[in-house]
Amino acid sequence: MGTRGWVAACFLLPALALLGALVLYPIGYSVYRSLFDASGTNFAGADNYQEVFTDARIRTALRNNIVWVVVAPTVATALGLVFAVLTERVRWGTAFKLVVFMPMAISMLAAGIIFRLVYEQDPDRGVANAVWVAVHDTFAAPAPYPGARPRPNTGLKEAGGGAYTTWAAVRTGSPVLMPLVAVKPEDVGGAKDAAPARPAAGRITGTVWLDFTRGGGGAPGAIDRGEKGLAGVTVEAVKDGRTVASATTASDGTFTLPQAADGALLRLPAANFATAYNGIDWLGPALVTPSIIGAYIWMWAGFAMVLIAAGLAGVPRELLEAARVDGANEWQVFRRVTVPLLAPVLAVVVVTLMINVLKIFDLVYIIAPGSSLDNANVLALQLYQSSFGTNVNQGVGSAIAVLLLLLVTPVMVMNLRRIRRERKERR
Repeated sequence: MGTRGWVAACFLLPALALLGALVLYPIGYSVYRSLFDASGTNFAGADNYQEVFTDARIRTALRNNIVWVVVAPTVATALGLVFAVLTERVRWGTAFKLVVFMPMAISMLAAGIIFRLVYEQDPDRGVANAVWVAVHDTFAAPAPYPGARPRPNTGLKEAGGGAYTTWAAVRTGSPVLMPLVAVKPEDVGGAKDAAPARPAAGRITGTVWLDFTRGGGGAPGAIDRGEKGLAGVTVEAVKDGRTVASATTASDGTFTLPQAADGALLRLPAANFATAYNGIDWLGPALVTPSIIGAYIWMWAGFAMVLIAAGLAGVPRELLEAARVDGANEWQVFRRVTVPLLAPVLAVVVVTLMINVLKIFDLVYIIAPGSSLDNANVLALQLYQSSFGTNVNQGVGSAIAVLLLLLVTPVMVMNLRRIRRERKERR
């Protein structure tokens, strides 16, 4: 158009000045600051970079960042692709896309608080463990009286592994008393009063009950009025380490064993008193990073789905129909036609998410508890801790910032090359 160069420069100058002040100067100063010690006055050279690669916490953060970059973008993109393809053929696809995309409207802070509650260890508060415990208890019945134990000095002793046995062998015709304490009130709610077992010829009888009287009183080791029988307790007769008979207590706590139990020790197995299953420690050292990645995928799978769905709308339907006419099944059409045609869109999604996860900070800082924070550490969080935490060393923090820049740069260069290549192809 004949425009002079200096005119174009004048128009570009404000943008270039802003870019220099907000981007170039901070980058340059970070590189400069990374060469000095914590005080900022003594030249440290490469010492800060050496610490970056030798400090255990920073190495953990680097390793976790690698896991994030490999897992989070891949899974989020795969889910977005599946959602986009499946919802294209259903009537309620738009509503489903809205629901999946909705987490994108939530801030990282809010999402972190939500998933901190979701991953709560207590099944009464944490949704994840509430579901997990419900499934577990469906296939493995919980102990009837978790935490219960025999009353001391009443004829029962520990047998190892949480089980209890009688001190001496039992004989037919002599009822056995097996008093327990430390039973939770809710476990005996509505229970019947304990009943003394009656002697039976040729059989072993006895009673298992809660040896506790409300308001005090009562004799230890004796069945007092109002004390509750413990139903559902397994009682085993053991001879020479082998179980020869077993029985389960009735609603009043009584049980009966056959003649084979004569001369055996009676055992209350540990399964009667095992602590209730409390689910998985989602935010423990082993699972904290996968759990936080799950929260991230919940947020960003909708972003991937929307972009892929937009790309899918531009795929020529003639090619898909031609593949079906040629005999390809739906899986072959998806794998050999749909996915290759969506490759540019998939590349955009993956690269965008890779850059995003390299800077992840909020979710890790909010979700990970203090006991597992070091195990969930990432570079952005370590940068914050090194620069503004308890042991402040802005030299090391600046070195981490430079490392993050170096890690992001190849991904950005790859993305720019892809954009230029697509422009050339369009021409």
